[in-house]
Amino acid sequence: MTIIVHHLENSRSQRVLWMLDELGLPHEIQRYERDPKTMLAPPALKRVHPLGKSPVIVDTDDHDRVIAETGAIVEYLVDKADGRLGAPANREDALRYRFWLHYAEGSMMPPLLLKLVLARIPLMGKPAIKRIQPMIDVHLDYVESELATRPWFAGDAMTAADVMMSFPLEAARSRAGLDGSRPATIAWLDKVHARPAYRSALAKGGPYAYA
Repeated sequence: MTIIVHHLENSRSQRVLWMLDELGLPHEIQRYERDPKTMLAPPALKRVHPLGKSPVIVDTDDHDRVIAETGAIVEYLVDKADGRLGAPANREDALRYRFWLHYAEGSMMPPLLLKLVLARIPLMGKPAIKRIQPMIDVHLDYVESELATRPWFAGDAMTAADVMMSFPLEAARSRAGLDGSRPATIAWLDKVHARPAYRSALAKGGPYAYA
């Protein structure tokens, strides 16, 4: 029995593969390719979950339970692994853990996604991007100030919060101005990319443009 990951290329679901390898949980990968014209997920994913998006996991150990949304999946996996990579025991670190776990998708990803969409709109997109980048810079400066004070987002040890933050920061490095001017953030990304579990998950996941 195992966890089945419905994994879409170049997507947030790469974090789920990394999380599973960090935890050492057995899993299988069903890979999907984006439509080359629209870059959307294929209709086949709707047979797994009504939203037709990735990531989605199916836990065959739990009556084929279907879990969608990256954050929900990550928390589910923490529970399944008896709390490993979950909230630290220290209260302050635990509060930071919960903040960053939700900040990744709730605050940081929306302007990054908006910039990606605007970049695909000829002419009209460029002026709008000039207004979006300063919003992104606020987030990047905030992240830099936090990572300058500790090695991982929640404290001294890596947690699921770091897994959640990997995708927005990789996207920012790829297309939103994250560079050597924010050395603590770059050092954190390099540290993440050097982890054996990250590298093994990347090898299994297929195309991933933000690594």
